[in-house]
Amino acid sequence: MTRVILFALFSLLIGSSIGHAEELPSKPSEPVKITDVKVRISDQGPVVLLQAEGKSIPIFVDLTVALSIQGALNDEKLSRPLTHDLMHSILEAYGGTVTQTIITLKGGTYYGALTVAVRGDTKVFDSRSSDSIALAIHFKAPIIVSRDLLDSAGRVLEKSKTEDL
Repeated sequence: MTRVILFALFSLLIGSSIGHAEELPSKPSEPVKITDVKVRISDQGPVVLLQAEGKSIPIFVDLTVALSIQGALNDEKLSRPLTHDLMHSILEAYGGTVTQTIITLKGGTYYGALTVAVRGDTKVFDSRSSDSIALAIHFKAPIIVSRDLLDSAGRVLEKSKTEDL
């Protein structure tokens, strides 16, 4: 019985491998630089709108991140630093900077790939998209999405359903 199950699993694996081997890899999508970032309050909570080419990609965030992003967009300093303000100060103190972030969507979840440079050493860090966006804004670094993401998730925002933060 065990041999029959193992043979069936092996057959499935071989069959699925053959099918995938025949597929051609898709070519990478063209990068798109986000030209504007807005923070709004919607019926579903705070949302960050990544805007480019007349489209907006909505990313829902928690209130603290929304406040941090809005503060950075307006060059406002709070009486006490939020986490992103602290990270900004620490990186600057050590000669570091955020050079860019790339936002992707996998399985319904947005991810950030935050690129940080410190004294000639550059590293990319996996992060929540909201944290990655906040730090990019603090450092005035580019926010990048793929053309595929902009085309699939980007939409025209209905103004009546949101309010400024």
